[in-house]
Amino acid sequence: MKTTILFLCTGNSCRSQMAEGWGRRLLADRFEVFSAGLEKHGLNPLAVKAMAEAGVDISKQRSKTLEELPQDSFDYVITLCGHANETCPYFPGKVIHQGFDDPPRLAAAAAGEAEALPHYRRVRDEIRDFIKNLPTELIKL
Repeated sequence: MKTTILFLCTGNSCRSQMAEGWGRRLLADRFEVFSAGLEKHGLNPLAVKAMAEAGVDISKQRSKTLEELPQDSFDYVITLCGHANETCPYFPGKVIHQGFDDPPRLAAAAAGEAEALPHYRRVRDEIRDFIKNLPTELIKL
């Protein structure tokens, strides 16, 4: 049985979706990964686009809440935003916080997609780097 990881964010629309996509791409041999939100905000199209540029298709993922997950227990829960970390419900596994900037918030003043995408790309790459190093970090816990 694989070790399970839940990536948790407020709305499960962007950061946690990216983390799930990277987790499935980079960790599938040892981990089963999920994502959810405290709320459900829908899958962010610019997150889908930024991930596709990196060769990871998350277009078939969907925004979901904790209640919609196929299980309610995980070996690790990783919160990706301050709100999720502060309001995270109790989980019997280990809870780790690794915050990332919110691309929609960063891009709020962008004049269009071309101006917004660099924010998504930066956070996408930061999440990728975190996921790449995750097995080593979990061993340290």
